[in-house]
Amino acid sequence: MAVCARLCGVGQSRRCRRRQRHSQDQNSDSEVDMDEEEEEERVVGKMKDEPNGSSSSCQNRRGAGPSGAGGLCGSAGPPHPQSLLDLPPELVVQIFSSLPGTALPNLALVCKKFRQYLNTETIWRRRCTEEFGMRDDLRKMETVGMSSRDLYVKLLHPYRHILGLWQPDIGPYGGLLNVVVDGVFIIGWMYLPPHDPRVEDPMRRRPLFRIHMWEKNKATVECMYGHKGPHKGDIQTGKKDEFSTKCNQTDHHRMPGGRQEEFRTWLEEEWGRTLEDIFHEHMQELILMKFIYTSQYDNCLTYRRIYLPPCLPSDLLQPGLFKGTYGSHGLEIIMLSFHGSKAKATKLTGDPNVPAGQLTLEIDLNRPVRLPDLETQSSMEELSRLVRGVHEEAQGGSQGRDAPAEAAEGAEGSDSAPPAGAEEDEPGEPEPQPFVLPLGVMARNEVYPRTCKKCFYGTGLIAGHGFTSPERTPGLFVLFDGDRFGFIWLELKSFSLYSRLSDQLPHAQAPSMQLFEAMLRNMQSWTS
Repeated sequence: MAVCARLCGVGQSRRCRRRQRHSQDQNSDSEVDMDEEEEEERVVGKMKDEPNGSSSSCQNRRGAGPSGAGGLCGSAGPPHPQSLLDLPPELVVQIFSSLPGTALPNLALVCKKFRQYLNTETIWRRRCTEEFGMRDDLRKMETVGMSSRDLYVKLLHPYRHILGLWQPDIGPYGGLLNVVVDGVFIIGWMYLPPHDPRVEDPMRRRPLFRIHMWEKNKATVECMYGHKGPHKGDIQTGKKDEFSTKCNQTDHHRMPGGRQEEFRTWLEEEWGRTLEDIFHEHMQELILMKFIYTSQYDNCLTYRRIYLPPCLPSDLLQPGLFKGTYGSHGLEIIMLSFHGSKAKATKLTGDPNVPAGQLTLEIDLNRPVRLPDLETQSSMEELSRLVRGVHEEAQGGSQGRDAPAEAAEGAEGSDSAPPAGAEEDEPGEPEPQPFVLPLGVMARNEVYPRTCKKCFYGTGLIAGHGFTSPERTPGLFVLFDGDRFGFIWLELKSFSLYSRLSDQLPHAQAPSMQLFEAMLRNMQSWTS
C-alpha cells in the first residue's frame, strides 16, 4: 500500500515489499482504511519535514547497509538496531499497537517522534478492539468524524475503572448493576429479577445512566432514570472500587399524576401487577415499604464493586449468580461460591428481614443426605427427623477441634459411622433420584424438578424485621442439575427454587480467591 512507502519515508517509486505485496488490493481498500492512510500520511509528513526525520534515517540506513539485503525500507538497515528509532516506522506502529493503552501516555513523553507515531489511528483502533471488544461500532463512529483515538482517550480509558459488576447501596435491598461498553456508549444496566414467581425467566434490564461523546467531542454523562428520556447527570470516582452517580435534573423523574402514578408505574415494572391483584396484606405492606425506601435514592447512588466467584474443577457445579424465590419478598439474586467443603450463597438483593450482603445459605458438602422413597419424602415429619439428625451430628462435631474431621471422614466412607441420613459419595456421575416436596411445605413454584442429583445438609439464615434476632436454621440443599438447585427451610416449612443467570457479564471475574473472599466479608459488613 502507498501508506507503507510514506511511513518508510520513501516515494512510491522506491521498492517496498509491503507495497508490492498489496498493490493488487489498492482498489478494494475501505473508506476507513483510506482515513487511516490519510492520518498516517499526516504523521509521517511531519516527520519528513524534520532534519532528523524518519526519511533521512531510513536513507542513512540504506547507504550503510549492504545492497541486495531485504528490508522493510527496501534495504537491510543496521544489522543490530540500537533503538526503536532505528526500526522502520510501520514496524514501530505495529509494536505500539500491541501495547496496552495504559502504557501509551508514557511513550508519548519519550520524544517527539513517538508522539507523532501515537497519532496513528491504527494503534487506537486496535486498543479499542482488543481491550473493549469494539469492532463494527468503530466504523460507524468514524463515519461521523469521531476518531478511535478520541474515543479511547476521552471515553474508554477515563471510565475503564467503572466497567464490571457493582452493588448499589440501597439499604437492605441492594441490587446488581452491570456497566458495559455498549456500541459507542458506556451504559450502566440495573439487573432486575423476573416477575415473581417465574424464576426461570430471563433477567430484566433497565438503564440507569450512559456516557457518550456525541456532543462537543467530550464525554457526556446522562441519567436514564424516569420516563422523560436522557438528561444531565454526573459520575464521581473517589475511593478504589467505588463510584457514585448523581442526577442534575430530578424533575425528569417525576410524573404528571404525582406519587400515585409513580407508584402504579413502579409496581407494574417491579412486580408485573397492580396493587389490587395482591391480596396478601403483609405482601402489600412490604411492596409499599420498598417503594418508599428506594424512591429516596433516585437522584444519587453509590456503588461498590463485586466479583464473580472463581471456578475450580472440584466444584459441585459452576459457581455464579442465581435468582431464587423468597416468599412474600419475591425473587432475589444470590451469588453461589465454593470454599473447600462449604458452598455459600450470598444475597446481592435483599429484604427488610435478611438484607443484601448476608450469607443466606451455607451448605456442608461433607454431609450428603440420602433421600428415602417418595412416600417417606412426602412426610414433613420424616424429612425433618432426617435432616435434624444430621444437624445435631454437625452441631456436636463443631464443638471440638477434631470432631469436624471425624464427621468428614464418616461422610466420605471411612471406618467411622456416617451421620444419620448421610450417604457416601459414589464415584462418577450420580444417578438421578426421585424427588417430591413434603406435604405442608409452601412453594412459590408449583412446577419444580421431580428428580435430583444430590442432596446435602445446610443452614439458612432467617431473621425478624430489621434483621433482628438472626438465626441459622437447618435445611436441605437439593441439586437438580447444573443450572438449578433448591433449599427446603425446615423452620419456615417453605421451599426456595434457584435458577442460574444466563447473561454474559464481562469485566467481572475475581482476580484471586483471596480478593473474592475479602469482598464477601466486606459485603456482610455493609449491612450487618
